[in-house]
Amino acid sequence: MSTLRDRLQEDVDKLRQRRDELRVQIDLGKKDAADAWREVEHRWHHLEAKLEVLAAEAKESAGDVREAAALLVDEIREGLAKVARHL
Repeated sequence: MSTLRDRLQEDVDKLRQRRDELRVQIDLGKKDAADAWREVEHRWHHLEAKLEVLAAEAKESAGDVREAAALLVDEIREGLAKVARHL
């Protein structure tokens, strides 16, 4: 059985891979994609901070942090799709 934490980690791993792929394409020079990229990067850093908090939280309060991180994962997924559409 996959826990929420496991699913969240899988999502983060997939996002990290997609993020890296898009970074390479952006380096090739797409202005619109670069603008969308900056928005996603801001959210990415926010997600990483949330994950650090999640790792440090006790089980009782970690649920709220996990839910917030899951929402950020969704937002980043949408942002990366937007970047990809510009390429």
